[in-house]
Amino acid sequence: MTTTDSEQALAAAVEQCAREPIQIPGSIQPHGFMLVLDPVNHKVLQASENTQAWLGISPAALAGRPLADFVAAPEVLAQRLRTMPTADPHPFHLGDMVFQAPAAQGTYAMLAHHWDSVLIAEFEPASDVVAVYGQLYPLVRAFVAELQDIQSVAQLCHRAVGELKRITGFGRVKAYRFDAAGNGTVLAEDADPGYPTYLGMCFPASDIPPQARALYCANRIRVIEDANYQPSPLVPAHNPATAQPLDLSYSALRSVSPVHLQYMRNMGTLASMSISIVVRGQLWGLVSCHNDSPREVGFQVRTACELLGSVLSLQIEAREAHADTQRLLGLRQHVVQLLSAMADRDSVTDGLLTVPRTFMGFAAATGAAIISEGRCEVVGHTPPQAAIEALVHWLGRDGADDVFHTDNVGRDVPARCGIAEHAAGVLAVAISKIHNHYLLWFRPEQARTVTWAGRPEKAVAPGGGLSPRHSFEQWQEVVQGYSSPWDPLEVDAVIELRTAVLGIVLRKAEELALMAGELKKSNKELEAFSYSVSHDLRAPLRHIAGYAELLTDFDGDKLSDRGLRFLEHIGDSARFAGTLVDNLLSFSQMGRAALRHSDVNLGALVDSIREEMLPDYEGRNVVWKVAELPSVMGDAAFLHLALRNLLSNALKYSRERDPAVIEVGSLRREQAGETVVFVKDNGVGFDMAYAGKLFGVFQRLHRMEEFEGTGIGLASVRRIIERHQGRVWAEGLLGQGATFYFALPDQQ
Repeated sequence: MTTTDSEQALAAAVEQCAREPIQIPGSIQPHGFMLVLDPVNHKVLQASENTQAWLGISPAALAGRPLADFVAAPEVLAQRLRTMPTADPHPFHLGDMVFQAPAAQGTYAMLAHHWDSVLIAEFEPASDVVAVYGQLYPLVRAFVAELQDIQSVAQLCHRAVGELKRITGFGRVKAYRFDAAGNGTVLAEDADPGYPTYLGMCFPASDIPPQARALYCANRIRVIEDANYQPSPLVPAHNPATAQPLDLSYSALRSVSPVHLQYMRNMGTLASMSISIVVRGQLWGLVSCHNDSPREVGFQVRTACELLGSVLSLQIEAREAHADTQRLLGLRQHVVQLLSAMADRDSVTDGLLTVPRTFMGFAAATGAAIISEGRCEVVGHTPPQAAIEALVHWLGRDGADDVFHTDNVGRDVPARCGIAEHAAGVLAVAISKIHNHYLLWFRPEQARTVTWAGRPEKAVAPGGGLSPRHSFEQWQEVVQGYSSPWDPLEVDAVIELRTAVLGIVLRKAEELALMAGELKKSNKELEAFSYSVSHDLRAPLRHIAGYAELLTDFDGDKLSDRGLRFLEHIGDSARFAGTLVDNLLSFSQMGRAALRHSDVNLGALVDSIREEMLPDYEGRNVVWKVAELPSVMGDAAFLHLALRNLLSNALKYSRERDPAVIEVGSLRREQAGETVVFVKDNGVGFDMAYAGKLFGVFQRLHRMEEFEGTGIGLASVRRIIERHQGRVWAEGLLGQGATFYFALPDQQ
C-alpha cells in the first residue's frame, strides 16, 4: 500500500469511527439486565439476553407480559412507577425489587427513565442502601463545604480527584480540561503506586470522537466495570415502539464501543468511570477513574460521584465567571479610555494614537495598526506597512465577518499577505469595509513544548476500522507558528469597541453634516455676494482706468512728472483691481456652474493652452517636456482653466531661468483607481512648510512686487479638481522648482 493509500485508509477509518452510532449499540454491559417497557401498561417490549442468567427467564418468555407479573410486590411497583418523573431522561432510582423468578438473586436496585418513546428499566444487584448512604453522605457534605474556600480551578480539581478516589477506590483518578481544539490537559491526579502518572500531560482530541463528547454532555457519568466484558444484546434488536434500534444515551448499562474497550486494554485499564465536568452547557473536562483490574461501582456510589461532579462543575463555573467578570471589567476600562481619547479628537485615528499603550494593552498585543482614509498608522511591533495593507485588502475582499482573529497566521491568512514572517496572531475589526477602515492588533509567536501521553497517532485495524493507539509513553512535541490564543472576552470587547466607535463616527458625521449644511448655505450666500459685488465693480473700475488714460492723453502736458506718476499708478491699480474682480467672478461661478462631463484628451488640451499662451513667453528660452497624456472623464472647460493656471504659474515662476524647463506628465494608480497629472518647473520653488497655504484664496508665498498675480489661480485649480471628486497637492524646494499635482478618480 502506498503512502497516499495509507493516508486515505486512515482518513476513512477516522471518519467511520466518528460516525459510529454509540448511543444505539443494541446491547448492554452484563453487570445488570434491562427490561424495556410500554410507558402506559408497562408490558415488556424488549429484554436483554442475560435475563436468562439473572432471572432464569428468557427474553421470549418476558415479551408482551406486564412487569408486575414477575415482581413480589406489584402494588408497590405500580405506586413507584406512578410517582417517577417523566420529563427528566436521567435514570431515577425506584427502590429495590424482588423478582419471582427461578434464578432471581435476592433484591435488585431498579433504575428507570422515559426515553425514545419507552420506559427503560435497568436492574443491578442491590446493596445495603442505609449503610452506603451513611458512609457517603458525610464525605460528600465535607467535600462540598471545603470547596467554598478553594479559589483556583486547579486546586478544585485536585481536591475533587482525591475525594472521588476515596469514595470509589479506583487505582488512579485524574481530572483534565479540554482546550479549544478538544485536547485534554491533566490538571490533577491521584494514583496508587505502580500506576503510570499523566499529570501535566495532554491527551489528543482524537481519543474522544465528537459523538462521544455529545454523550458525555447528555449523560454525565459512565461506568465500565470490566473492559473484557461480553455484551448482552437486546431482544428483539429494534425498539417495537419506533421500529429502530433503542437509544441508550442515558442508560447506566449502555454497552460501549469495541474501539474504546481496546483503548482501555492498551492503556492497562480494565475498569473505568468517567464523570463529566460541564460548564455553561459545554463539556469543560472529565474526571477519569481507572483500575488495573475489574471493579464494581454500585449505583449509590455512582450517584454520589455524579453529585460531586455536578458540584465541581458549578464551582468551576463560578470561579471562571468571577475571573471573566474581572477580565471584562478591565477590558471595559480600556474601552472607556479609548473612547474618551477618540471623543476628544477630530478623528478615530488621532484619538487612538494619543494612547498607544492603552490601544495595545486592550487586546494584550505587542503591536497595533489603524487603517483609515488610505493612511496606515502603527504602534509597537508590527509587520511592515505593505504587509498590513495587503492583509486589509484580503480582509475587505474575502473576510466574511466584521471581526477576524487567528492565533496561527500561517494557517489562516494567505502567504501573499506576508504577515506570517512578522506576527503569529492577528485580531482585526472592520469599522468600515467600504472605506477599508480597520483596527488591527498583532501578537508574536509563542513556541511551546507539549507533553503528550503517547504519540497522538492512530492506525488502521486489519478489518479497515480504526485501531486505538497502543503507546501512552510520554512524548514531547514542539509547537510553532502559534501566538497566545485570543480570549473570547477580548473578541467580544472588540465588537463592543467597534459598536462604540461607529457611534462616535456617526455622531461626528452628523455634526459634520450639520456644519456642511450650514457651510453650504453660507457658501451659496458668499458666492451670490461675490458674484454681485464682482459684477457691480467691473464697470466703475473700467471707468477709473479709462478716465486715467483719457486724462493722460488730453491734459498730460499740463501735469507735473509727479502727477503723471500718480495717474499711472491709478491706471495700474484700477486694471489690477479689474483683473482681480474678473478672477473673483470666475471663481464664484465655478461653484455654481454645472459640470458637463465628457472624455477629455489632456494631451490636446495642453497643446491648445501652449498655443494660447505663446505671446506670454515669446522670446524666452522655454524647454517643454510634455509626455503622452491620457484621456480622462471631466468637464473640458474647467479642466482647461485648471491646466492653464498651472502652466501659467510654471512660466511665471521660472522666468528668471535660462532655459526655463517645464515638464507635464501623468501617473496611473490602479489600486486607487485614479489618474495623476503633474506640472513641474525649475523656477523659484517654495518652502514645503507652507505647502498647505498654496491653494487658499489670496495666499501668496512671494511678494507681489516680485511676481504679479491675484492669488486666486491655485484656489481655482483646487475648486475645479475637488468638484471632480479629485485632490491637489504640491512639492517644492526653494530655488529648485516646484511640482503641482492633481488626481482625478475614474468614477465621479
